Amino acid sequence: MPATRFLPFAAALGTLLAVSACSPDTAKNQAETSASDGNAVASSDGKNIKLLNVSYDVARDFYKEYNPLFIKEYQTRNPDVVINIQQSHGGSSKQALAVANGLQADVATMNQTSDIDLLEKKGLVASDWHTRLPDNAVPFTSTTVFLVRKGNPKQIRDWADLAKDNLQIVIANPKTSGNGRYAFLGAFGYGLKAHNGDETQAKAFTAKLLKNVPVFENGGRAATTTFTQRNIGDVLITFENEANHVSRNLAPGQFEIVYPSYTILSESPVAVVDAVADKKGTRAAAGEYLKYLWSEPAQELAAKFYLRPRNTAVLEKHRADFPAVETFRPNEVFGSWDDIAKKFFADGSLFDQLSARN
Repeated sequence: MPATRFLPFAAALGTLLAVSACSPDTAKNQAETSASDGNAVASSDGKNIKLLNVSYDVARDFYKEYNPLFIKEYQTRNPDVVINIQQSHGGSSKQALAVANGLQADVATMNQTSDIDLLEKKGLVASDWHTRLPDNAVPFTSTTVFLVRKGNPKQIRDWADLAKDNLQIVIANPKTSGNGRYAFLGAFGYGLKAHNGDETQAKAFTAKLLKNVPVFENGGRAATTTFTQRNIGDVLITFENEANHVSRNLAPGQFEIVYPSYTILSESPVAVVDAVADKKGTRAAAGEYLKYLWSEPAQELAAKFYLRPRNTAVLEKHRADFPAVETFRPNEVFGSWDDIAKKFFADGSLFDQLSARN
């Protein structure tokens, strides 16, 4: 088994994944840019608005369809305004660091509150960001599941099976990816429950599981590519929406989803990057862009991409796609995200200790 590849946390400022632009059919509203181009986005003149949404990697498919949906609604109400939405995607924590270090995002749509808290600490996002929108500014949720190959040849049923010998797990790097962070915390949380809160045994279980991970990928989508296209690994630990998108849309009939008995709830918070939006004059449009995520059309779109809607009527309408599963919120088990970062993901902390190769 090759040595585990760890990406330094500072490497989050490295190359970002490609940025795609989504807009209506009119040519004047179509554009493509790169993340570096986002640093030079011109200020809005009130008639031509350009927003940059910096987001986590497996959300790209949702926002690719959400952007034209929002633009159509916005320009129906504001026919004299041309609005363009650009996307930037990568590991959630990596993206947050990029914004903290100058990437000119109008909005941040991440998969853990700690990433937006980082922007708040940097003075880029106002301290009341989580109260500006419903549901603590979380328009939809997901959970961590297992994607296995057709027929489930390794007979993986629960977290305990991932600690077996002769098993290869594909996972995103918890140092730079919210996807990987939720996966690690899901495993550790299961270990605590399975061993009646005994942290020593939970550590031993998690360390055994991590020994089955040959390489930690940059982000959730990179992990998906490794598992599905490069055919590496027996199981992919990822978000429910990503697993469904792969097994139902990208490669139907080739993979199966396994829901563990107890797993972690993931929340996808959103916020206007106030310092950037105020400078560019895009605050109003940026706010509306996020507010529309709670509209019925957007909630239906979330369900289409297997994100669990906050709208209870929409969720019940699609209940067959979202099996009931026992979940836990990381903050209820492990404390604040600051506490989680220090205990599990700081240099030399539990993740580094448990994943070390002897």
